[in-house]
Amino acid sequence: MEDIREVEVLVEKSLQGDKLSTARLISFVERGDKRASYILEKIYPHAGSAYYIGITGSPGTGKSTLLNRLVLKFCEDKYSVGVIAVDPSSPFTGGALLGDRIRMQLDHKKYDYFFRSMSAGRVLGGLSRTTKEAARIMDASGRQIIIIETVGIGQSELDIAKATDTVLVILTPDSGDGMQMMKAGLMEIADIFAVNKSDRPGAENMLLSLEGILDQKKQDSEKDNWRPQVYLTTASLNKGIEELYEGIWKHYHYLQQDKRLEKRRKTQFKKELQMQIEREFSRVLWETIFEEQSIDNLVDTVWPQRTDPQAVAQRFVQKRLANRIAGKSK
Repeated sequence: MEDIREVEVLVEKSLQGDKLSTARLISFVERGDKRASYILEKIYPHAGSAYYIGITGSPGTGKSTLLNRLVLKFCEDKYSVGVIAVDPSSPFTGGALLGDRIRMQLDHKKYDYFFRSMSAGRVLGGLSRTTKEAARIMDASGRQIIIIETVGIGQSELDIAKATDTVLVILTPDSGDGMQMMKAGLMEIADIFAVNKSDRPGAENMLLSLEGILDQKKQDSEKDNWRPQVYLTTASLNKGIEELYEGIWKHYHYLQQDKRLEKRRKTQFKKELQMQIEREFSRVLWETIFEEQSIDNLVDTVWPQRTDPQAVAQRFVQKRLANRIAGKSK
């Protein structure tokens, strides 16, 4: 009871904008605390007002520098900003390798922002397993802009499109990642492109190439979809940031028309709900059907026979389910 009371106090303070309480709630959820479900249930009705922006791209594209510039712009325009930077995990501790003191260089006293560095752990997709939950806690605490920056690992970071309203993909002109991004499918999820480090040779050519591809995709599409915009930026020199910032708001206003934002979030919610149901089914199955050491015993039984694991798994689960159903019917 004391544990729940502690959480209730933290939730109440977090909803009032207290950063320390918000940080503690995120920590509870991130480490899978037994009170995590209760926390998420309490904060969920208060979330949903923030504008979610995803930033993704290969390592070395200058995502962190660009992120700093954008956060500064939002803060200067008097928005309260929440930032989640999903970092590669340490092979020793499992924690994030980078921290907010390294990533954010803005004055905490002058600007209203909240930064959280999260470990990607063993989860592919560029996001931590609890990224969406952490973002909702920030949202409920009053953050008006939520920015999620992914680890940048290529093909498997498409999950960012399932968690944000606007996806910004960052490329560079000299790393050869333009074609890789196209192959990775990021052409399909990007709402905005930024060719960063555009002071280097090849930036204009990449801009023209992207514009040509996007124009062709627009012509081939029968739907009245958003045509992604491309911006040249050099974040280290603070060039092109104003135009990119205006482009982000342009996409936001596009989403406000014809309930596009609501439709997008409803589609995301459906996928999230399906994932959560699958995860819960998996948890219940392991807890109620599989006995301790059953997998090890099964391996010892089938390994010498070189039996197909999928066939073995199907028979194993079907047999266990049939036994439980038969047992309950007696």
